[in-house]
Amino acid sequence: MPEVQVIDDQGKQLGTMAIDKALTLAKEADLDLVEVGPQVQPPITKIMDYGKYMYQKERQEKKNAGPKKAKIEQKTVRVGFKTGMHDLEFKAQQVGEFLNEGHIVKVELTLRGREKGLAEMGRKKLEQFLTHVKVEHTVQESPKRGPYGWIVMIAKKKI
Repeated sequence: MPEVQVIDDQGKQLGTMAIDKALTLAKEADLDLVEVGPQVQPPITKIMDYGKYMYQKERQEKKNAGPKKAKIEQKTVRVGFKTGMHDLEFKAQQVGEFLNEGHIVKVELTLRGREKGLAEMGRKKLEQFLTHVKVEHTVQESPKRGPYGWIVMIAKKKI
């Protein structure tokens, strides 16, 4: 008959005994017999509530995992070359809201047709748009030329 080393639910060593006797002790205490040291000869077993043990182990793992980080999204706002002043102010307000929420904002100034020949004017218009953004921000990537116009990446300035 195989033997195991037994520890009771209070942590007291009960010594080496047959598996049947250890299982009987566990049933009398209305608990489970759990093998905690299989690599030792004879194996170490403990009388415990296995469901409670697994629950506490999960809780401890979650606690040790640390705080979850908020997912930072990238938001895109498109502005046209011919966009009016009121619309620019509205879009700037929208960019400000995104920045306050902690998102990175990609601002695109689209150029169509012959507007592509006036690329430098488009760049100035984009820089002018950024002055309308009321929230303090930093330019993560300076304005660069994209396939459809100018693109700039901004984020809220860290204090």
